[in-house]
Amino acid sequence: MTEMTLEQRVAAVRQTIEEAAGGRQVTLVGVAKTKPAEMVARVIRAGVDVIGENYVQEYREKDAAGAYEGAKVHIIGHLQQNKVKYVAGKVDMIQSVDSLSLLEAIGRRAQALETVQDVLIEVNIGHEPDKSGCAPEALDELLARASGLAGIRVRGLMAIPPAECSRAYFEPMYNLFVDNSRKKYDNVSMDFLSMGMSDDFADAIRQGANMVRVGTLIFGPRNYM
Repeated sequence: MTEMTLEQRVAAVRQTIEEAAGGRQVTLVGVAKTKPAEMVARVIRAGVDVIGENYVQEYREKDAAGAYEGAKVHIIGHLQQNKVKYVAGKVDMIQSVDSLSLLEAIGRRAQALETVQDVLIEVNIGHEPDKSGCAPEALDELLARASGLAGIRVRGLMAIPPAECSRAYFEPMYNLFVDNSRKKYDNVSMDFLSMGMSDDFADAIRQGANMVRVGTLIFGPRNYM
C-alpha cells in the first residue's frame, strides 16, 4: 500500500473531524513537536490553520524561520514562568495554564506589551501526580481569581487525560466545561474545550470537544533523539 502524503493525511484527519462533529465547528491544532520549519509550513499550506508547539525554544526557532506564516500558534506544553516573556503577547493562545502564579506572570507580560493574551486552563482531570494541570476541585477558585486579572482572557479548558483510559475522562471533562459555562466570571468564557489527540480525537469530539490536538496522524512519528 502506498504511504499517504502529508497533504492526504491532513485531508483524512479533516474528514474524520467532520464525521465526528456532526455539523459542529471543531478547531484542528496540528502538533508540530520535533518537526522542522519546512514541514510546518507545508502543513499550513495543506490547510491546518493552527499550529501547536510544546517547547518554547522550538517555537522561537521556527518563528524566526517564518514557519508559521498564515497560521495561528498555540503553546500547548507546560510553560515555565521564566519563559513567559518569549510567548505572552506573541502567540495566539497559551493552552497549558495551570496556576494563579502563571496567570499573573502572563498578565503582567501582556500588559507590558499593551495586549491581552488568550489562555486555556489546563485541568489534570485524571489527578496524575506526574502531570501538570489544575486539579478539578480547584478550578472554581482559579477561575474566580483569573476574573480579576488584567492582560489575560480565559477562553476555556484543556485536558490531557490518562493515556491508557483517556476516553473514560472525556465525559467528566465535558461536564466540567458545561458547569463552568453556566457561571458568570468577568474575563472568563468557555469558548473552547481542547481535548483529544491522534489516538482518540474522534471520540473526544463526540463527547463535546471543539478543539483537538493532532500530531502523529498529520506529521508522522516523532523524531526523538
